Amino acid sequence: MFDSSPITRETVAALDQQDVLAPLRDNFDLPEGLLYFDGNSLGPLLHDSRERVAETLQQHWGRDLIQSWNRHGWIDLPRRVGAKIARLIGAQPDEVIVSDSTSVNLYKLLAAALELRPDRSVILSQPSQFPTDLYMAQGLAELRHPRPELRLAEGDNLLSALDSDVAVVSLSHVDFKTGERADLQRITQAAHKHGALVLWDLSHSAGAMDVGLAAADADLAVGCTYKFLNGGPGAPAYVYVARRLQDRAQSPLWGWFGHQDPFAFDTQYQPATGIDRFQCGTPPILSLVAVDAALNLFEQVELSQIRQKSVHLGNLLIALVEQQCPGFDLTLASPQDASIRGSQVSLRHPAGYQIMQALIERGVVGDFRAPDILRFGLTPLYQRFIDVWKAVEVLRDILEHRSWDQPEFERRGKVT
Repeated sequence: MFDSSPITRETVAALDQQDVLAPLRDNFDLPEGLLYFDGNSLGPLLHDSRERVAETLQQHWGRDLIQSWNRHGWIDLPRRVGAKIARLIGAQPDEVIVSDSTSVNLYKLLAAALELRPDRSVILSQPSQFPTDLYMAQGLAELRHPRPELRLAEGDNLLSALDSDVAVVSLSHVDFKTGERADLQRITQAAHKHGALVLWDLSHSAGAMDVGLAAADADLAVGCTYKFLNGGPGAPAYVYVARRLQDRAQSPLWGWFGHQDPFAFDTQYQPATGIDRFQCGTPPILSLVAVDAALNLFEQVELSQIRQKSVHLGNLLIALVEQQCPGFDLTLASPQDASIRGSQVSLRHPAGYQIMQALIERGVVGDFRAPDILRFGLTPLYQRFIDVWKAVEVLRDILEHRSWDQPEFERRGKVT
């Protein structure tokens, strides 16, 4: 997209004029002047989400109370929202349900995978996996008898670690630190050749690219809804189980919403058929309503358009950092090749935390991941190309004047 000639502000402004997704920005409640590059951690509020939650509070809960489970379809929200997510991850509507958190869903599916492969005892992952994914596997291994083994291997060694003992491979589709995208289809096929299942964490890819679960013959997946799907802080996560596995896979958490007839109040658990058995407790309706409203925006756009703009935003950010910020000890942590890069650009710097705090103080909001990574999320539904230009301008000024080197930027909050 960008040749070796210098990139000008006018060139970048022209990209916004040509952007077919530009009108979608008006759907978001973004503070004036803020350059928001953290949508890969928490997507911003949509106007429709605010209105739907207000309606649910005031009219459904406020007036109709318990009748809203039937009258306003609360009871069907996990399925309805799951069907909308299914379109975004390349699945069938009846293969996805919204329930619980990503961590809880990981536990469910890891346990289910081990039960589906009773003659195998290894969970295969990698040390760079998102920590909660590893914690869930560690906890399951600690509590389960006989105790399964958590085997870790990185990069090319991962496929070499596949053998007849591996029950399930648990991986992130996009690395949360570097943004490197795994080859979902290749890894799934390799695991299947060895008789193993694969559990994908889609938290950093769903809503930013076409995941293609069905095309890859994927087995299991989980993901959150508060990043690229803009569902709101703490919004519930989702579970994907391929149809061919649904009536053999068993959740280890036998909650009443996973029962075949919750309101029969039977004292003996009988799992629901299909994907419903992976529900557990009562759905969080206010959060589900916000997610449901946010997902409607994706019906106005093709995933290929989102991905194309994401690639262009990333290429522009990398090119501008190379052009504007040489000699400041910044290095690219993300792949240069956009085909294996997710929807973020990560940079390394020894003073990464302080630099990000200085950026945030100047209205450029990204985030930091230890030990030295500055992350810039690329969110095509509302981000402009000129935002990238302005962000790199601020970054250069901070580096040039060492304005990050201040005591207030060294103080660390609980959230980085």
